[in-house]
Amino acid sequence: MANEADQLKRSTRRTRATSFDVAELAGVSQSTVSRALAGDPVVSELTREKVKRAAEELNYSIDQNATRLRTGRTDVIAVVVICRPGELKGDMNPFYYSLLGNICSAISAAGCDALTSFQDSAANLNGYYERNRRADGLIVIGTAENTEAWAHFREVAESGANMVCWGAPYQDQNWVRSDNVAGGEIAARTLLENGYQNSVYIGSVTSLQRQYAERFEGFSRAMRSAGHTPVMVQIDPSLSRIEQGHEAVRKMIDTGMKFDGIFAACDQIALGAMQELQAQGLSIPDQVGVVGFDGINAGEHVVPPLTTIEPDLPLAAELLVKRLKAMMAGTPSDEWLVPVRLLARGSAMRAA
Repeated sequence: MANEADQLKRSTRRTRATSFDVAELAGVSQSTVSRALAGDPVVSELTREKVKRAAEELNYSIDQNATRLRTGRTDVIAVVVICRPGELKGDMNPFYYSLLGNICSAISAAGCDALTSFQDSAANLNGYYERNRRADGLIVIGTAENTEAWAHFREVAESGANMVCWGAPYQDQNWVRSDNVAGGEIAARTLLENGYQNSVYIGSVTSLQRQYAERFEGFSRAMRSAGHTPVMVQIDPSLSRIEQGHEAVRKMIDTGMKFDGIFAACDQIALGAMQELQAQGLSIPDQVGVVGFDGINAGEHVVPPLTTIEPDLPLAAELLVKRLKAMMAGTPSDEWLVPVRLLARGSAMRAA
Protein backbone atom coordinates (compact mmCIF):
# COMPACT_ATOMS: atom_id res chain seq x y z
CA MET A 1 0.00 0.00 0.00
CA ALA A 2 2.81 2.38 0.91
CA ASN A 3 4.52 1.77 -2.42
CA GLU A 4 1.25 2.42 -4.29
CA ALA A 5 0.78 5.71 -2.41
CA ASP A 6 4.33 6.79 -3.22
CA GLN A 7 3.79 5.94 -6.88
CA LEU A 8 0.54 7.95 -6.90
CA LYS A 9 2.31 10.97 -5.41
CA ARG A 10 5.10 10.73 -7.98
CA SER A 11 2.53 10.38 -10.75
CA THR A 12 0.66 13.46 -9.48
CA ARG A 13 3.89 15.47 -9.40
CA ARG A 14 4.75 14.39 -12.94
CA THR A 15 1.32 15.35 -14.31
CA ARG A 16 0.96 18.68 -12.47
CA ALA A 17 0.56 21.46 -15.05
CA THR A 18 3.35 23.98 -15.56
CA SER A 19 3.35 27.44 -17.08
CA PHE A 20 4.76 25.85 -20.26
CA ASP A 21 1.66 23.63 -20.48
CA VAL A 22 -0.56 26.69 -20.09
CA ALA A 23 1.45 28.53 -22.76
CA GLU A 24 1.05 25.62 -25.20
CA LEU A 25 -2.72 25.40 -24.64
CA ALA A 26 -3.21 29.17 -24.88
CA GLY A 27 -0.96 29.51 -27.91
CA VAL A 28 1.36 32.06 -26.30
CA SER A 29 4.87 32.13 -24.87
CA GLN A 30 5.68 31.08 -21.30
CA SER A 31 6.76 34.62 -20.47
CA THR A 32 3.37 35.91 -21.63
CA VAL A 33 1.68 33.45 -19.26
CA SER A 34 3.74 34.79 -16.37
CA ARG A 35 2.98 38.41 -17.25
CA ALA A 36 -0.73 37.75 -17.83
CA LEU A 37 -1.26 35.98 -14.51
CA ALA A 38 0.76 38.63 -12.68
CA GLY A 39 -1.56 41.37 -13.97
CA ASP A 40 1.02 43.07 -16.18
CA PRO A 41 -0.84 45.83 -18.10
CA VAL A 42 1.34 45.17 -21.16
CA VAL A 43 -0.74 42.03 -21.81
CA SER A 44 -4.03 42.70 -23.63
CA GLU A 45 -7.31 41.72 -21.96
CA LEU A 46 -8.04 39.27 -24.78
CA THR A 47 -4.73 37.46 -24.24
CA ARG A 48 -5.11 37.60 -20.45
CA GLU A 49 -8.53 35.93 -20.63
CA LYS A 50 -7.16 33.27 -23.00
CA VAL A 51 -4.35 32.50 -20.54
CA LYS A 52 -6.76 32.42 -17.58
CA ARG A 53 -9.06 29.97 -19.35
CA ALA A 54 -6.12 27.71 -20.17
CA ALA A 55 -4.85 27.88 -16.58
CA GLU A 56 -8.30 26.98 -15.24
CA GLU A 57 -8.66 24.09 -17.66
CA LEU A 58 -5.31 22.67 -16.54
CA ASN A 59 -5.97 23.48 -12.87
CA TYR A 60 -2.75 25.50 -12.90
CA SER A 61 -1.90 27.90 -10.08
CA ILE A 62 1.07 30.19 -9.55
CA ASP A 63 3.67 29.11 -7.00
CA GLN A 64 3.36 32.14 -4.72
CA ASN A 65 6.54 31.38 -2.78
CA ALA A 66 8.58 31.20 -5.97
CA THR A 67 6.98 34.40 -7.24
CA ARG A 68 7.77 36.25 -4.02
CA LEU A 69 11.37 35.08 -4.10
CA ARG A 70 11.72 36.15 -7.74
CA THR A 71 10.00 39.55 -7.46
CA GLY A 72 10.87 40.51 -3.89
CA ARG A 73 7.17 41.27 -3.27
CA THR A 74 4.97 39.75 -0.58
CA ASP A 75 1.65 40.71 -2.20
CA VAL A 76 0.51 41.65 1.30
CA ILE A 77 -0.81 45.05 2.39
CA ALA A 78 -0.79 45.78 6.11
CA VAL A 79 -3.72 47.68 7.63
CA VAL A 80 -3.31 49.28 11.06
CA VAL A 81 -6.29 50.57 13.03
CA ILE A 82 -5.24 53.15 15.64
CA CYS A 83 -7.38 53.05 18.78
CA ARG A 84 -7.60 55.27 21.83
CA PRO A 85 -5.11 54.07 24.49
CA GLY A 86 -6.76 51.33 26.55
CA GLU A 87 -9.98 51.44 24.55
CA LEU A 88 -11.88 48.17 24.33
CA LYS A 89 -12.18 47.14 20.70
CA GLY A 90 -15.94 46.77 21.12
CA ASP A 91 -16.15 50.44 22.16
CA MET A 92 -14.44 51.75 19.01
CA ASN A 93 -16.36 53.97 16.64
CA PRO A 94 -18.12 51.40 14.39
CA PHE A 95 -17.31 53.61 11.42
CA TYR A 96 -13.76 52.23 11.47
CA TYR A 97 -14.99 48.63 11.31
CA SER A 98 -17.03 49.50 8.22
CA LEU A 99 -14.04 51.22 6.63
CA LEU A 100 -11.76 48.31 7.56
CA GLY A 101 -14.08 45.77 5.95
CA ASN A 102 -14.19 47.78 2.75
CA ILE A 103 -10.39 48.17 2.74
CA CYS A 104 -9.84 44.42 3.12
CA SER A 105 -12.27 43.82 0.25
CA ALA A 106 -10.44 46.36 -1.95
CA ILE A 107 -7.07 44.77 -1.11
CA SER A 108 -8.41 41.36 -2.14
CA ALA A 109 -9.78 42.83 -5.39
CA ALA A 110 -6.28 44.19 -6.09
CA GLY A 111 -4.86 40.66 -5.88
CA CYS A 112 -3.22 41.04 -2.47
CA ASP A 113 -3.74 39.72 1.05
CA ALA A 114 -4.52 41.94 4.05
CA LEU A 115 -2.59 41.82 7.33
CA THR A 116 -4.62 43.64 9.99
CA SER A 117 -3.50 44.98 13.37
CA PHE A 118 -5.15 47.08 16.11
CA GLN A 119 -2.60 49.31 17.87
CA ASP A 120 -2.99 51.81 20.70
CA SER A 121 0.14 52.27 22.82
CA ALA A 122 3.94 52.14 22.85
CA ALA A 123 3.79 48.50 23.90
CA ASN A 124 2.32 47.42 20.57
CA LEU A 125 3.16 50.17 18.07
CA ASN A 126 4.88 48.73 15.01
CA GLY A 127 4.57 50.04 11.48
CA TYR A 128 7.77 48.66 9.96
CA TYR A 129 6.09 45.89 7.97
CA GLU A 130 7.96 46.73 4.79
CA ARG A 131 11.36 46.81 6.45
CA ASN A 132 10.64 43.41 8.04
CA ARG A 133 9.40 42.04 4.69
CA ARG A 134 5.94 41.27 6.04
CA ALA A 135 4.10 43.58 3.61
CA ASP A 136 4.69 45.75 0.54
CA GLY A 137 2.84 48.76 1.90
CA LEU A 138 0.76 50.09 4.77
CA ILE A 139 -2.67 51.69 5.23
CA VAL A 140 -3.29 53.41 8.57
CA ILE A 141 -6.75 54.43 9.80
CA GLY A 142 -8.21 55.40 13.16
CA THR A 143 -8.61 58.16 15.71
CA ALA A 144 -6.39 61.22 15.38
CA GLU A 145 -6.51 61.68 19.15
CA ASN A 146 -3.82 59.04 19.74
CA THR A 147 -0.89 61.39 19.14
CA GLU A 148 1.73 58.86 20.26
CA ALA A 149 0.57 56.36 17.65
CA TRP A 150 0.42 58.90 14.83
CA ALA A 151 3.89 60.21 15.74
CA HIS A 152 5.19 56.65 15.36
CA PHE A 153 3.56 56.18 11.96
CA ARG A 154 4.82 59.56 10.82
CA GLU A 155 8.34 58.28 11.52
CA VAL A 156 7.51 55.13 9.55
CA ALA A 157 6.44 57.25 6.56
CA GLU A 158 9.51 59.47 6.83
CA SER A 159 11.73 56.37 6.80
CA GLY A 160 10.62 55.82 3.20
CA ALA A 161 7.85 53.28 3.74
CA ASN A 162 4.92 53.16 1.34
CA MET A 163 2.07 54.42 3.54
CA VAL A 164 -1.30 56.10 3.06
CA CYS A 165 -3.75 57.04 5.77
CA TRP A 166 -7.28 57.97 6.71
CA GLY A 167 -7.68 60.16 9.78
CA ALA A 168 -4.13 61.46 10.26
CA PRO A 169 -3.84 64.73 12.21
CA TYR A 170 -1.06 65.84 9.84
CA GLN A 171 -1.80 67.57 6.55
CA ASP A 172 1.56 66.51 5.07
CA GLN A 173 0.83 62.77 5.14
CA ASN A 174 -0.38 60.85 2.09
CA TRP A 175 -4.10 60.84 2.80
CA VAL A 176 -7.56 60.05 1.54
CA ARG A 177 -10.54 61.44 3.48
CA SER A 178 -14.19 62.44 3.27
CA ASP A 179 -15.29 65.70 1.68
CA ASN A 180 -16.13 67.01 5.13
CA VAL A 181 -16.79 70.60 4.05
CA ALA A 182 -19.39 69.45 1.52
CA GLY A 183 -20.91 67.19 4.17
CA GLY A 184 -21.25 70.10 6.60
CA GLU A 185 -22.99 72.17 3.93
CA ILE A 186 -25.43 69.35 3.16
CA ALA A 187 -26.24 68.93 6.86
CA ALA A 188 -26.98 72.64 7.35
CA ARG A 189 -29.11 72.86 4.21
CA THR A 190 -31.06 69.76 5.22
CA LEU A 191 -31.95 71.27 8.59
CA LEU A 192 -32.88 74.63 7.06
CA GLU A 193 -35.00 73.08 4.31
CA ASN A 194 -36.93 71.08 6.91
CA GLY A 195 -37.80 74.21 8.87
CA TYR A 196 -35.13 74.19 11.58
CA GLN A 197 -34.03 77.83 11.79
CA ASN A 198 -31.88 77.69 14.95
CA SER A 199 -29.46 74.85 14.35
CA VAL A 200 -26.20 74.35 16.25
CA TYR A 201 -23.10 72.28 15.58
CA ILE A 202 -21.90 69.91 18.30
CA GLY A 203 -18.19 69.37 17.72
CA SER A 204 -14.88 71.20 17.84
CA VAL A 205 -12.53 73.30 15.74
CA THR A 206 -9.51 72.57 17.95
CA SER A 207 -9.78 68.78 18.09
CA LEU A 208 -7.00 66.68 16.56
CA GLN A 209 -9.85 65.13 14.58
CA ARG A 210 -9.36 67.64 11.75
CA GLN A 211 -12.59 66.51 10.10
CA TYR A 212 -14.57 68.16 12.91
CA ALA A 213 -13.29 71.62 11.96
CA GLU A 214 -13.88 70.90 8.26
CA ARG A 215 -17.48 69.87 8.94
CA PHE A 216 -18.06 73.05 10.92
CA GLU A 217 -16.56 75.06 8.05
CA GLY A 218 -19.14 73.64 5.65
CA PHE A 219 -21.96 74.04 8.18
CA SER A 220 -20.97 77.68 8.78
CA ARG A 221 -20.77 78.45 5.07
CA ALA A 222 -24.31 77.18 4.43
CA MET A 223 -25.75 78.88 7.52
CA ARG A 224 -24.24 82.25 6.58
CA SER A 225 -25.48 81.90 3.00
CA ALA A 226 -28.99 81.54 4.42
CA GLY A 227 -28.56 84.60 6.66
CA HIS A 228 -27.96 82.72 9.91
CA THR A 229 -25.08 82.99 12.37
CA PRO A 230 -23.35 79.61 12.84
CA VAL A 231 -23.25 78.39 16.45
CA MET A 232 -21.03 75.65 17.88
CA VAL A 233 -21.24 73.79 21.19
CA GLN A 234 -17.77 72.56 22.12
CA ILE A 235 -17.39 68.88 23.07
CA ASP A 236 -15.36 67.63 26.03
CA PRO A 237 -12.52 65.49 24.58
CA SER A 238 -12.21 63.48 27.81
CA LEU A 239 -15.68 61.94 27.33
CA SER A 240 -16.81 59.11 25.09
CA ARG A 241 -18.57 60.12 21.87
CA ILE A 242 -22.00 59.13 23.21
CA GLU A 243 -21.46 61.05 26.44
CA GLN A 244 -20.22 64.08 24.48
CA GLY A 245 -23.66 64.21 22.87
CA HIS A 246 -25.40 63.91 26.24
CA GLU A 247 -23.24 66.58 27.84
CA ALA A 248 -23.63 69.05 24.96
CA VAL A 249 -27.43 68.88 25.06
CA ARG A 250 -27.49 69.29 28.84
CA LYS A 251 -25.28 72.36 28.47
CA MET A 252 -27.54 73.84 25.79
CA ILE A 253 -30.66 73.35 27.90
CA ASP A 254 -29.09 74.49 31.18
CA THR A 255 -27.82 77.74 29.61
CA GLY A 256 -31.16 78.49 27.96
CA MET A 257 -29.74 78.33 24.44
CA LYS A 258 -32.36 78.70 21.71
CA PHE A 259 -32.10 75.76 19.31
CA ASP A 260 -34.33 73.54 17.22
CA GLY A 261 -31.73 71.67 15.15
CA ILE A 262 -28.46 69.82 15.80
CA PHE A 263 -25.68 68.80 13.42
CA ALA A 264 -23.32 66.50 15.32
CA ALA A 265 -19.70 65.98 14.26
CA CYS A 266 -20.24 62.21 14.11
CA ASP A 267 -23.08 59.72 14.43
CA GLN A 268 -22.13 58.56 17.92
CA ILE A 269 -22.30 62.15 19.22
CA ALA A 270 -25.66 62.49 17.45
CA LEU A 271 -26.97 59.31 19.09
CA GLY A 272 -25.94 60.58 22.53
CA ALA A 273 -27.63 63.91 21.79
CA MET A 274 -30.84 62.13 20.77
CA GLN A 275 -30.86 60.09 23.97
CA GLU A 276 -30.49 63.25 26.08
CA LEU A 277 -33.13 65.18 24.12
CA GLN A 278 -35.63 62.38 24.70
CA ALA A 279 -34.65 62.10 28.37
CA GLN A 280 -35.35 65.83 28.70
CA GLY A 281 -38.80 65.39 27.16
CA LEU A 282 -38.03 66.97 23.78
CA SER A 283 -39.59 65.37 20.70
CA ILE A 284 -37.48 64.39 17.68
CA PRO A 285 -38.09 65.57 14.96
CA ASP A 286 -41.08 67.75 15.92
CA GLN A 287 -39.21 69.99 18.37
CA VAL A 288 -35.58 69.28 17.44
CA GLY A 289 -34.09 67.89 14.23
CA VAL A 290 -30.83 65.92 14.39
CA VAL A 291 -28.25 65.13 11.67
CA GLY A 292 -25.08 63.08 12.18
CA PHE A 293 -22.06 62.18 10.06
CA ASP A 294 -20.57 58.74 9.23
CA GLY A 295 -23.51 56.54 8.23
CA ILE A 296 -22.98 53.88 10.91
CA ASN A 297 -25.55 51.06 10.95
CA ALA A 298 -26.72 51.83 14.48
CA GLY A 299 -28.26 55.08 13.28
CA GLU A 300 -30.76 53.19 11.16
CA HIS A 301 -32.17 51.31 14.14
CA VAL A 302 -32.88 54.08 16.67
CA VAL A 303 -36.28 55.79 16.98
CA PRO A 304 -36.58 57.93 15.00
CA PRO A 305 -33.87 56.72 12.59
CA LEU A 306 -30.89 59.09 12.38
CA THR A 307 -30.48 61.33 9.36
CA THR A 308 -26.78 61.28 8.52
CA ILE A 309 -24.09 62.22 6.03
CA GLU A 310 -22.46 59.07 4.65
CA PRO A 311 -19.05 58.87 2.94
CA ASP A 312 -18.75 56.47 0.00
CA LEU A 313 -16.75 53.84 1.92
CA PRO A 314 -16.28 51.34 -0.94
CA LEU A 315 -14.79 54.18 -3.00
CA ALA A 316 -12.72 55.37 -0.01
CA ALA A 317 -11.22 51.90 0.34
CA GLU A 318 -10.58 51.63 -3.39
CA LEU A 319 -8.81 55.00 -3.42
CA LEU A 320 -6.66 54.12 -0.40
CA VAL A 321 -5.48 50.92 -2.09
CA LYS A 322 -5.09 52.66 -5.47
CA ARG A 323 -3.01 55.44 -3.95
CA LEU A 324 -0.82 52.96 -2.07
CA LYS A 325 -0.26 50.85 -5.19
CA ALA A 326 0.70 54.02 -7.08
CA MET A 327 3.29 54.83 -4.41
CA MET A 328 4.64 51.29 -4.57
CA ALA A 329 5.01 51.69 -8.34
CA GLY A 330 6.91 54.95 -7.86
CA THR A 331 4.12 57.18 -9.18
CA PRO A 332 2.68 59.05 -6.16
CA SER A 333 -0.68 60.73 -6.71
CA ASP A 334 -2.49 63.69 -5.23
CA GLU A 335 -4.68 63.53 -2.13
CA TRP A 336 -8.25 62.47 -2.73
CA LEU A 337 -11.52 63.63 -1.20
CA VAL A 338 -14.25 61.00 -1.01
CA PRO A 339 -17.76 62.22 -1.92
CA VAL A 340 -20.52 62.08 0.68
CA ARG A 341 -24.30 61.78 0.43
CA LEU A 342 -27.34 62.49 2.57
CA LEU A 343 -29.21 59.56 4.13
CA ALA A 344 -32.51 61.29 4.89
CA ARG A 345 -34.33 59.58 7.75
CA GLY A 346 -36.83 60.46 10.45
CA SER A 347 -34.67 62.48 12.85
CA ALA A 348 -34.67 65.58 10.64
CA MET A 349 -37.99 65.22 8.83
CA ARG A 350 -40.33 67.67 10.54
CA ALA A 351 -43.98 67.11 9.61
CA ALA A 352 -45.36 69.76 7.25
